[in-house]
Amino acid sequence: MIVISRRASLMLAALCCTCQTVHAAFMGDGSGSLELRNFYFDRDFHGDRAAQSRRGEWAQGLMLRLQSGYTEGVVGFGLDAAGMLGVKLDSSPDRSGTGLLPRGSDRRAADEYAKAVATFKARLAHTELKVGGLSPQLPLLASNNSRLFPQWFNGAQLVSKDLDRFTFTFLQVDGTKLRDSTDYEDLTAMAQQGAYSATVTSDRLYYAGVDYQPLANLTLSVHTSELEDLFHRDFAGLRFKTGLGPGEVFTEWRWFDARDQGRALLGEVDNQTLSTNFGYSVRGHTLSGGYQKGRGDTAYAYVGGTDTYLFSEQQVSTFALANERAWMVRYDYNFAALGIPGLTFNVRYVTGDQVDPQRIASAKGRALAARGGEGREWERTTDITYVVQSGLLRNVSLRWRNASMRSNFADAADENRVIVGYTLGF
Repeated sequence: MIVISRRASLMLAALCCTCQTVHAAFMGDGSGSLELRNFYFDRDFHGDRAAQSRRGEWAQGLMLRLQSGYTEGVVGFGLDAAGMLGVKLDSSPDRSGTGLLPRGSDRRAADEYAKAVATFKARLAHTELKVGGLSPQLPLLASNNSRLFPQWFNGAQLVSKDLDRFTFTFLQVDGTKLRDSTDYEDLTAMAQQGAYSATVTSDRLYYAGVDYQPLANLTLSVHTSELEDLFHRDFAGLRFKTGLGPGEVFTEWRWFDARDQGRALLGEVDNQTLSTNFGYSVRGHTLSGGYQKGRGDTAYAYVGGTDTYLFSEQQVSTFALANERAWMVRYDYNFAALGIPGLTFNVRYVTGDQVDPQRIASAKGRALAARGGEGREWERTTDITYVVQSGLLRNVSLRWRNASMRSNFADAADENRVIVGYTLGF
């Protein structure tokens, strides 16, 4: 017979009560979602010397996300997890490589692939630490989410908002899981039409940034990062908006500076790029545009697989090669202003010139460099999305993205993406 003292009984009861409270906070404040994304991708290249005349695949993605709350106490702890499954619906070796599905050395896409990430998190006041799978959206490290699944990084991130009007961000990552990959890989640089080697790797990226909001409608940012032995990058940004007449005027300026670092395994990196955007929104209409200019001896440098964080980036081209100048214009319309909520539309046009073709690896680029010409390109993109507002199909989204790109140093391309999505929250 086991006899439990009164004191032990009280301690046990208190412990059980504490565990119940911790469990309630950990689980009760948690959330989850199941996202379904059906994705058709088709890109036709036009050019006699195109290495691949077409990339076209169709796939179904499922992503389950689970996010816990935080335990009680001065320091709260939690755990997030995500599991992903991609299934091939249509592909062939001559059309693979869209970024939807992984493929082998024989260019055949996998029938299906799965991956998972977990993220440990801790919170003290308004400071949060995350360790494990990360999908950051930062000026110098913007995770790509333009296919079935987002790009993930393995590392640690600390974000602090304890100081009024300031946000401090510190990050260190040592690998990336690309959008169509199941394993963590070393970090690389984006090739940028052959300007940089995409096979040279780094096993560490360091990041620090501060965002300051002196006014409710004004944000100033300074960020810096170092992709070890490849390149160092700095960023300075300004974002401002204010009411004007019946609508709102806004502007954003982004300045990037990149240079080779450490053992300089990529060779020379020398680029400074200014990317700007100005616009006005009124009654569902938004008209915006901007100017962008790159300087230095090499193309805009950024981490392989990520987005550029430039206003010029389109579906096919980034408009960020050596010395390139770009002009952008964009029009958005929200049909809710006409009584059709859930329907949105935008069209974008970017034109680029003054491209230095000396480091462009394509046959057209080499021919252009040989005759001393300058590179030129343009791209037009349209995007229409509808989210069902009620009924059995409520929250189902239908999206069509279309693009046409023409260039005198790269193969022309026409592209269509059709995406059907649905997210169930719980």
